[in-house]
Amino acid sequence: MESHPRQAGTLRCVLVGTGAVANLHAKAVAAHPRAQMVAVADLSAERAAEFAAQHAVPASYDDYEGMLAAERPDVVLICTPPAPHRAQALAAFAAGAHVIVEKPPAPSLDELDDMRAAADAAGRQLAVVFQQRTGTAAAHVRRLLSEGALGRPLVAVCQTLWFRDAGYFAVPWRGNWQTEGGGTTLGHGIHQIDLLAHLLGDWSSVQGRLFRTDRETETEDVSTATVVFDGGAVAQIVTSAVSPRETSSIRIDTQKATVTVDHLYGHGHENWRITPAPGFEAEAETWAFPDAEERSDHAPLLRDVFDALLDGTPLPPTADAPARSLELVAAIYASAAADSAIITPQQLAAHPTHRAGFASPVQDLRR
Repeated sequence: MESHPRQAGTLRCVLVGTGAVANLHAKAVAAHPRAQMVAVADLSAERAAEFAAQHAVPASYDDYEGMLAAERPDVVLICTPPAPHRAQALAAFAAGAHVIVEKPPAPSLDELDDMRAAADAAGRQLAVVFQQRTGTAAAHVRRLLSEGALGRPLVAVCQTLWFRDAGYFAVPWRGNWQTEGGGTTLGHGIHQIDLLAHLLGDWSSVQGRLFRTDRETETEDVSTATVVFDGGAVAQIVTSAVSPRETSSIRIDTQKATVTVDHLYGHGHENWRITPAPGFEAEAETWAFPDAEERSDHAPLLRDVFDALLDGTPLPPTADAPARSLELVAAIYASAAADSAIITPQQLAAHPTHRAGFASPVQDLRR
């Protein structure tokens, strides 16, 4: 007889890492009618117990693999820093669980490849949390672009201008290559880079640069990149951790319109705008956003992933393509390491150094 009987059609979920983002996962699980959080784990038994009590989770552990053995979960939610993601995901797949992992999914492309291979071997799914893809506005714009309703995308600007003070980088694992895997490009900009790629598709070349302008870190606090997408669009990407007036924004100019989204950590319909080019005002009436609105968030992403797992269907577009944005970020680092050389997907696929990690020379501009 099973020691952990399952309610019919319910996913037994466990969570590892009880930092701030874990609260969003716990709330998303609680909101889903066919998922339940049965246990949490953290290196600190005290933090795990506090988190479990806060979210009414029955069990807490300070031993991740012990939790897997005892609870036999259907889904593992990984909310730890990037460095242990590979080992934690492989242990979850070996235990027969699906994995939902916070961004970035791994600190290297090789490690992500290991995670994807382990998922395939176990017949499990690997979903990555890039919640900026979610929301009815993003889905609407993606459909308009993919159907050609706005004409061909021509030029884009992608900005992640955030502010992280010295105290933020005082956390021991932040700001160094070995434990965080990268700087603001990997830790912050990847959200908007992922949304840009979600809207524009695959890329064909990247040219990037890294800078240290003010913060005491090994990694960059500012980066720039020029990306050419397969469809011909050219994008300029700027990522910063030193910008007091914070914004997250994307602008895409197409043959018929300009699409913009300006927000910070989440967007709704009010953050998006589609401006027709002269002569296309009449067509703009067909581009209106749907009446029903859902904002970008963890909850819709996890909901759609849970539904796919329960129904045995492919992962939704909001959670598929786990490597696409990480490859873009890796190409920015690889280009910077090669003195802003142009990097193609073919070069990145066989790159001698930057598949294994993103450590790169950073131009120090501090005074």
